[in-house]
Amino acid sequence: MLTSGSRDPAVLPRLLLTLLAIALLWPGIHYSELDLSVLIASDSRSEMGRFVSAFWPPAHDETFIELLLQATLQTLAIATAGMALALLLAIPASLLASRALSLSAASRAGRPSYWGQLLRWPVRGLLIFLRSVPEIVWALLFVRAVGLGPTAGVLAIAITYSGMLGKVYAEIFESVDQRPAHTLLQSGSGRLAAFCYGILPNVSAELLSYTVYRWECAIRASVVMGFVGAGGLGQQMDLSLRMFAGGEVASLLLTFLVLVLLADQLSRLLRWRLT
Repeated sequence: MLTSGSRDPAVLPRLLLTLLAIALLWPGIHYSELDLSVLIASDSRSEMGRFVSAFWPPAHDETFIELLLQATLQTLAIATAGMALALLLAIPASLLASRALSLSAASRAGRPSYWGQLLRWPVRGLLIFLRSVPEIVWALLFVRAVGLGPTAGVLAIAITYSGMLGKVYAEIFESVDQRPAHTLLQSGSGRLAAFCYGILPNVSAELLSYTVYRWECAIRASVVMGFVGAGGLGQQMDLSLRMFAGGEVASLLLTFLVLVLLADQLSRLLRWRLT
């Protein structure tokens, strides 16, 4: 307990860190041209008021509900198909990029293998490249290549998310206790068997939780990519915004909220089943 005459030795470091954070934050605010006074200007407030008031009541006529259902199913299909393709690349890439099943790591010497690194680093470089380009950029490229429609969204999600999933999977494999897998490798077991019995049981819940979270992110991404012509709820929302149909936009936003809530509940259920 500090007395009244004592001084906290961490005061000066905290003050310096706070000043450093402000010094780094100020140029960012300046170059982003952030001006919050625009939100409280009379013209902006009246325009936002008219826009928000058009949201009620949400559109619920039979024709629009049919379009909404079709767009929702298309969004789910884009996210699910994109994730499936991403997993086909991410799973083998994560095993190659991780040292969890390295024979040199399992040996007593523990020296890094030259041939293992020769294969591991190019795979890691590929994963970095795949996730470094945002999915919206890939979607723009694929719209030019394959035309408008959900195919561009599926391919964009598959490429970007394969890099994300591969990186995180490799880190999860390396973060778990390696001794069971190394014992199996030293006993003459194959790498696949060592992975299935020594690593996978300990990381299955974390892998599943992250995969479902990424699927939820893929749903959001598919909505954003719809604004560039990749189909789904995003494309329908773009059309509704262009026509100033506030009720339709409200229905689309509510549908999107329901999708995210369902994905969150699915993640909770799967984690509960595995624990």
